[in-house]
Amino acid sequence: MNEARQKEATPSPEDLARLIGAVAKDRDRNAFAQLFAYFAPRVKTFLMRSGLADPMAEEVTQEVMLTLWRKASYFDPCRAGASTWVFTIARNQRIDRLRRIRSRMADPIFDPSDAPDPPPSGEEIAITTEREEEVRKALETLSSEQATIVRLSYFAEKPHAEIARELGIPLGTVKSRIRLALNRLRTLLDNDR
Repeated sequence: MNEARQKEATPSPEDLARLIGAVAKDRDRNAFAQLFAYFAPRVKTFLMRSGLADPMAEEVTQEVMLTLWRKASYFDPCRAGASTWVFTIARNQRIDRLRRIRSRMADPIFDPSDAPDPPPSGEEIAITTEREEEVRKALETLSSEQATIVRLSYFAEKPHAEIARELGIPLGTVKSRIRLALNRLRTLLDNDR
């Protein structure tokens, strides 16, 4: 008798697909509750058999069921059965969880660029100061339009389109003036060496 009741309570694949469809279409909470009652214990058992501890299996099961609620519209009964779809979500959630755990546990790899730069030496400061003075002098030889665009582009780090809007000139003119100014600066600075 108990076996007959259990068979009655077990939804058919068609029933499961219909319930997922109701969640997708109408956000039917009753349909979701039936899906949760059917799938949650099965998913948790699957996850524990795949090696997750009970608390983590419970968390991942909750994530799986939440995904079912949010993405029910992605279910296509022509491509896979409801159980296949849900257990695929569970497998993917388990893999994602394990990857996150591994990445947190991995030893951070030393990256030399993370180390602070040593303070500049006196010689480096002198060379930098000299070079900056050369650039300032070279900028003074540019036309005022070219110097303004170079300052906006390289010192204020503004995009060309923003410079064009700010100065009220075409974008092509901005690009042309920058190219001409850089060629002039390159010539002047190369001759100083």
